[in-house]
Amino acid sequence: MRLAEEGQVPIHGLNYKDQPQDAADWLDRLGDPYTRTGADISGRVAIDWGVYGVPETFVVGSDGRIAHKHIGPIDEKALQEEILPLVRRLRQGVSK
Repeated sequence: MRLAEEGQVPIHGLNYKDQPQDAADWLDRLGDPYTRTGADISGRVAIDWGVYGVPETFVVGSDGRIAHKHIGPIDEKALQEEILPLVRRLRQGVSK
């Protein structure tokens, strides 16, 4: 939620195998940090992206390539040590 509030990067969500209205209701209750949300009702997108458990977070560069995959919930350590430094490097045009 903090990333969305700070507006550092657009955050897109993918609803995995839930009906769209159920997901919308859940986000309405708990807060919706997403810039956009899609639905993967069949699970095909998850297969294409190599998802094997949820939640998973992908950092995607401006070239559309996956720069990082984080498995599990994002805690403060992962945010500060992995994700935000990578976002800064990607913004500077440095991938690693």
